Amino acid sequence: MDIGFIGAGHMGGAMIEGLLKAEAVSAEHLFVKGGSSGTAEKLQEQLGFQLVDTYQEFKKCNVVFIATGATIVLNILKELAPFLAEDCVLISVAAGHTTEEAQLALGKGYVVHAIPNTPVSVNEGMIGVHYAENIPEQEKKIARELLESLGKVTEVPEKLLGTVGTVAGCSPAFVDIFMEALGDAGVMEGLPRTLAYEIVAQMVLGSARLAIETGKHPAELKDGVTSPGGSTIKGVAALEKNGFRYALIDAIKQANS
Repeated sequence: MDIGFIGAGHMGGAMIEGLLKAEAVSAEHLFVKGGSSGTAEKLQEQLGFQLVDTYQEFKKCNVVFIATGATIVLNILKELAPFLAEDCVLISVAAGHTTEEAQLALGKGYVVHAIPNTPVSVNEGMIGVHYAENIPEQEKKIARELLESLGKVTEVPEKLLGTVGTVAGCSPAFVDIFMEALGDAGVMEGLPRTLAYEIVAQMVLGSARLAIETGKHPAELKDGVTSPGGSTIKGVAALEKNGFRYALIDAIKQANS
């Protein structure tokens, strides 16, 4: 399978890394067109995919990903359209448009709208996806399998893609700040910084895996750690006193506005 990529910035680059790492495509069958920033060139030196200069190079691609800014994606699709095969699958990971708008701009092929997060680079992404109504089952299967190589995929109504993107896409930054703060706390209490960050990262990984594998409600998992009068419930009370829950809820609200 030949796969094309338009855009190799933070998200595009993360997806390219994840696809190659998962062996969903080989470097010689991955064709990438970057912009003026030079990020595609730098990434190509590391990963060895095929760097292209024109949309004409995408003629033989079965699937094309577009990972550009929201304001230019529809114009790019119009420029790309003459060079796509009639049955090409176009997977847009850009915000700011609907599948219907993308399909109209493209005038051919089958459109998939997906909103991933940066952990796709290590195949642990969370990806919301919506398929155009006209997509046949075979093409839908191709898109789904490619996205599943990058992490967990959930199909949602298109109106919820933005919220999925906010919760899954913005929250890694919130978790990073949370991890940094916990690391600082560990350092303040005497831990070497490298060890503090290692402990925190493993704790976050283990907690997430426990939630996924057990399927338990977060409150139930929290209750399992908080013994009566213990240190953990005292810490929980301190978080509540300082508006921890509200801060997270408001962060998502602001990011989604």
